[in-house]
Amino acid sequence: MSGDLYAVRANGGPVYQITFTTVAELRPALAPNGTDVAFLRGLSLRDSVPTSLWVMNLLNGAERELQLPKEAGPPSRVAWSPDGGALIIQAANGLYRLDAPPGKPNAQAVSAAERAAAESTLSVLLGNPIFARVVPCKREEDLCVMPRSGKSGILAQAASDPVRWGDDSVAFFAGELLQIRPLARGRPRLLHWSHAPARPRQVTFFQAPTAAISNSP
Repeated sequence: MSGDLYAVRANGGPVYQITFTTVAELRPALAPNGTDVAFLRGLSLRDSVPTSLWVMNLLNGAERELQLPKEAGPPSRVAWSPDGGALIIQAANGLYRLDAPPGKPNAQAVSAAERAAAESTLSVLLGNPIFARVVPCKREEDLCVMPRSGKSGILAQAASDPVRWGDDSVAFFAGELLQIRPLARGRPRLLHWSHAPARPRQVTFFQAPTAAISNSP
């Protein structure tokens, strides 16, 4: 069993392991600059419930734990602000904003006025300009697209872990296969990777140079 993070180019190829620990690394999020990745950690390899927030510099492998206030509770999701200057954390007791390294985290609860913008960073938004987001369907094992009109439609059946794949595509797992689907015309394609970890999931994507990071339970 593995709970580490792995990196692969977005056009496929060999997979490179980037963390080597005895605990589970979860829900990676690449920074807009492509040089840092934020992720959550559990207490053990078999623990899929995250308890701490970390940022790794991919150029030198340095890691830094970022502290949330005690009243926040355990983190469950992490995302970067569009400019990469802050991290948005979904915790058990609300949304929090932290200044990104190398600054001091200075964690603060997200205000009501900032909530919509903060929540959008945690969503899988489609298109440029944005026209829809990916949401669970009524049948939770399926994925749906929710346009601004509010009437959802099916994106994929028996799919999980959606991720925005640039301005013109969306990717998701169908079983252990990562499918990349264009938003307009074009045929879906599969990411072909070698030396892939068992049961890959929870992908994050960086567009230039094209790269993706996944973790494996």
